[in-house]
Amino acid sequence: MKRHGATLALVLILGGSALIVSCTKPYHEENERYVFVATNINLSYWQNAEAGFLDAAKGLGVKAELIGPPGYQPNAELGMFRRVLEENPTGICLSAGRPEMFQAEIDKAIAQGIPVICVDADVPGSRRILYIGTDNVKAGRESLQRMAALLSDKGSIAVITIQGQHNLDDRVAGVADALKNFPALKLTKILDDKGDARNAFDQVSDLLQKKEKVDGIICLEATGGAGAAEALHRLNLEGKLPIVAFDDDPETLDWIERGAIAATIAQKPYVMSYYGLKFLDDLHHNAVRQFKDWRTALAPPMPAFVDTGTVVVNKNNLKIYREGLPVHAKAM
Repeated sequence: MKRHGATLALVLILGGSALIVSCTKPYHEENERYVFVATNINLSYWQNAEAGFLDAAKGLGVKAELIGPPGYQPNAELGMFRRVLEENPTGICLSAGRPEMFQAEIDKAIAQGIPVICVDADVPGSRRILYIGTDNVKAGRESLQRMAALLSDKGSIAVITIQGQHNLDDRVAGVADALKNFPALKLTKILDDKGDARNAFDQVSDLLQKKEKVDGIICLEATGGAGAAEALHRLNLEGKLPIVAFDDDPETLDWIERGAIAATIAQKPYVMSYYGLKFLDDLHHNAVRQFKDWRTALAPPMPAFVDTGTVVVNKNNLKIYREGLPVHAKAM
């Protein structure tokens, strides 16, 4: 009898616990939805970022999507951000094509209680909660240091960038800062390819056909490396003029294998967006209890800046780098 009584008591306890758990409000609600507004969804860079964003959402059991214009179109991106804001999402990650265009809209979102985290490209004058991404000044310095080694610390350099985009302007600043340590290296040209490999190809081709003095090319955005490499290939200068590229687009890695690009500074977009969503989720649920509520606190309960770092990829480590990429990245 005692054994049966104990068993009955255990069943009642377990049953009661199950009832309590079933009545407890779930941590994540069905309507929680996070949106990432990106600059150019045609780039494999942003497809990798989308994979990180969706993987984080799957782990948390929330809805998520990454949107953006098919090409570098800041005005179109701004329109998308405004439409997302009208839908009252749980939180927004943003990579701003032009920071000055997004400041007021970010501040509006924060005023509405919608957390905004800048990923990859910052809007430092806004009320965004934090920036997560590359230390772009440091990455610019790294680009110049790689080029200095390739040129034995002397020569004329052309830089390919997108002028007016905050993260890229920081990379240019990093290049300029590192030049102080190499007095025989000169930055003679800054080209704006507007995020289009065809523009990079045209501008580099024009530069070389005019016989302008260029000993090396530094590309500070994802598409410029492939465009510059194609120009050198067409002019039979492949491998004769060193290129240091940025990011790990498949075309960039292919040109490294062929010897037209000496190295690339690869960022970690998957990591940025993965933790970007997790930070948003923590904010929504006030999970970090430094303050009662992030909306009324004098400072965010988060780091102000998370540096996700970079990887230098060249012909020596290309095979290992490619083998280490996940399936979603290899398929692009």
